[in-house]
Amino acid sequence: MISLTVISLLVSAGVGIATPTPTPTGRPLPLVIWHGLGDTYDSDGIQSVGNLAQKLHPGTFVHSIYLDPDPDSDRSATFFGQVNTQISTVCEQLSSIPELTSGFNAVGFSQGGQFLRAYIQRCNTPPVRTLITFGSQHNGISDFLAECRPTDFVCRTASSALQSSKWTSWVQNRVVPAQYFRDPEDLEAYLEYSAFLADINNERPNERNATYARNLALLEKFVMIMFEEDTTVVPKESAWFAEFNKTTGKRTLLEDRELYKQDWIGLKKLGKEKKLDFLTAPGRHMELSEELLTGLFEKYLGGRVVMDGEKVGLRVQGVEL
Repeated sequence: MISLTVISLLVSAGVGIATPTPTPTGRPLPLVIWHGLGDTYDSDGIQSVGNLAQKLHPGTFVHSIYLDPDPDSDRSATFFGQVNTQISTVCEQLSSIPELTSGFNAVGFSQGGQFLRAYIQRCNTPPVRTLITFGSQHNGISDFLAECRPTDFVCRTASSALQSSKWTSWVQNRVVPAQYFRDPEDLEAYLEYSAFLADINNERPNERNATYARNLALLEKFVMIMFEEDTTVVPKESAWFAEFNKTTGKRTLLEDRELYKQDWIGLKKLGKEKKLDFLTAPGRHMELSEELLTGLFEKYLGGRVVMDGEKVGLRVQGVEL
């Protein structure tokens, strides 16, 4: 069974890993990873991502976000829990790690991507420099298509609850995927009952939080990756903040949405400064090759924290952004 967002790392034979020339001063920026639905912070896939980052940029400190040190409980928390509480927990977790004090790069897989964005918008202490998200549901999901094993009670219960009663208070405060459910054809219910996404996307006219836009606009780079054959995230264009009407088939790109035009969360400012990258990856949801990750990590995760007296800055080597 391939669960909703467990990484399938396809290692390509003969793929070379280039090691950057050592720099006499500074150290690689740390990397923080947030896994997706049905995965765990210490899974083989997540560990392989961290190992690759350390091979490409020796000395990189890697932290994998967890909601519970017990892997089984950590996996359950991807299905059941209050997302707002989980974000607050992660804000405290990251602020307590000394290695992250000067800032870090972040990689989010599927729902871990929009949750890392929420960390930036609500906390960002310590700050994120570059955010890379893979197949993340930035504009929500309009259907839930988890592949649950018959014996996977946690997955099956979450799927049943979301499909039967997604707007009830009980589901919105307990079932994680329900908290980023968004149907463009039922926006009235979404704006009224959504416990997470409507807020973090600043979509409620009378409740817009200026801090969200200010914090997200501080990013050095925001990279959003959509999987070309993604049938798990519905619609797949959510990975780019695009809107899709399943009845009419109409796709509305981010730059044509009010979210961007009125800059509700800082994306327009990032766009004007050429700090937004929209990329596609071949294959299905969370099918990642070592070759693809190597290219991305070489280009976007090359920053170094440079110590010069009391000044702390970001230097990007050999990367044209």
